[in-house]
Amino acid sequence: KECYITPQNHGFVIDTSTLRPGWKTLFTNANDGSNEGIVHESRPYFTAQFHPEAASGPTDTEFMFDTFLDACRNKSGKIHFPVRDPPKPKPQVSKILLLGSGGTSIGQAGEFDYSGGQAIKALKEEGKEVVLMNPNIASVQTNMDDKSGHKADHIFFLPVTPEFVEEIIKKEKPDGIVVSMGGQTALNCAIELYHAGIFEKYGVQVLGTPIDVVINTEDRQLFSDRLNEINEKIAQSYSANTIEEAVVASKELGFPLMIRSAYALGGLGSGLCYDENHLREMARKA
Repeated sequence: KECYITPQNHGFVIDTSTLRPGWKTLFTNANDGSNEGIVHESRPYFTAQFHPEAASGPTDTEFMFDTFLDACRNKSGKIHFPVRDPPKPKPQVSKILLLGSGGTSIGQAGEFDYSGGQAIKALKEEGKEVVLMNPNIASVQTNMDDKSGHKADHIFFLPVTPEFVEEIIKKEKPDGIVVSMGGQTALNCAIELYHAGIFEKYGVQVLGTPIDVVINTEDRQLFSDRLNEINEKIAQSYSANTIEEAVVASKELGFPLMIRSAYALGGLGSGLCYDENHLREMARKA
């Protein structure tokens, strides 16, 4: 049996005891045992009581659309679902440094305090020793009272900067680090540490989102290049390092256009521009 994470949005279920011959259960809700889908044993019919497209995630069941389209094209009768890839082996780490949410600001405020707190909870449930760096004493992550069921083993109220992070790595000697739960500050810091060779120097494994993926998503031009490589349709765009380069690009794109700054908190310096003067003003902020 396999387990999929899916978005739920239904107020009724099929009573599987009423299924006629030729039909069988396809999905069962692991929480309450209710039916989540049925499939015919010889004909190309199947259902799902959830949203398999999951545009905002999770994406575990996106394959169902490919299965449906293949059934429409081939008309071979019985539905054949793809074989799921085996799970990747868990990283062999015991002590993990987590870069926390930092100061409260747009782009790394409450949402990253929450996600980081959940990451600590998950790591502790896996029996890992957790070292937290977070200068914000008013966050849930740094709460050490008895109300917190899952707390970090060590907390350092220090700025999330490459210099301080390296000092903590030298002191605590973690064998793993989580950088994707601390907002923009943690991501920028991780990229600097990666380029400086700090992770390799101290043998620290980056868990979760790899640094090269972070770089590809933070750099607008690299992100555009990666999407073009997989033939994903995107709006025409140019990258610019100066205001004048942005103005030159605008003459190719035309107005109105959208300017997006890279490596910025909460989209600072981003927005719609309606003419050159507006573009210059926005570019100065970026």
